[in-house]
Amino acid sequence: MQNLEIPEVISIQHLWAGYDHQPVLEDINLSVKELDFIGLIGPNGSGKTTLFKVLLGLLPPMHGEVRIMGMSVKKGRRYLGYVPQTVEFDQAFPISVWDVVLLGRLGKRGLLQRYTTKDKEYVAKALTSVEMLHLRDRSLSELSGGQRKRVYIARALAAEPKILLLDEPMAGIDLHVETHIYDLLKQLNQQITILMISHDIGAIASCVKTVGCLNRRLYYHGEKQITSEMLQIVYQCPVDLIAHGVPHRVFPQHLIEEIKR
Repeated sequence: MQNLEIPEVISIQHLWAGYDHQPVLEDINLSVKELDFIGLIGPNGSGKTTLFKVLLGLLPPMHGEVRIMGMSVKKGRRYLGYVPQTVEFDQAFPISVWDVVLLGRLGKRGLLQRYTTKDKEYVAKALTSVEMLHLRDRSLSELSGGQRKRVYIARALAAEPKILLLDEPMAGIDLHVETHIYDLLKQLNQQITILMISHDIGAIASCVKTVGCLNRRLYYHGEKQITSEMLQIVYQCPVDLIAHGVPHRVFPQHLIEEIKR
């Protein structure tokens, strides 16, 4: 029986990136395979959002190479769907759920062209996938935080992405709503590769397949296990995982080794 290799959808090799000639990311190497669901954790300022900016073509690398679907970032970024941590909008502006998701189709048509029947079909499909089609005519300002998050995910899905980038998707979401978002992401991952970044270890542990630690440098081994050594290197202090006031381990126990500084 022939052993078929899983296609690579993102390739990052020896990436250095930053601002004003000061690197934020140092020698990042990462291979993302089709239908991976990778969670990257790290403290604020560790370079997580900078990594997404490079993938989206908003920040050029200082050094290294990034390929998306085997192409340059400029060509390959059309296969990306992006859900930012926060979206600023005028609460008084009466934009509907349908119109927000329709914006996701802008990159699929020429300048000044009208939306087509195909565009509308993809918007309806995206809203259905996040269970928000019944609220298509509702004003965005009338929705809860969890409902708006679903709308932003639908907007990204309307672009027909092969890869979904999620920046702190649970920010501002209560625990009850988080569970529904996790279930949604697991369903989407059956057809779409997902790369999610967060500073919340518990959020990452709930739904991803593999986990990495990022703080200027990336520690990723293609597994869901995170060693105490990796956490201490990234957070630069001992890390205790606590839920509902009771200490517990989200990830399997590892032997704690002394870190050589």
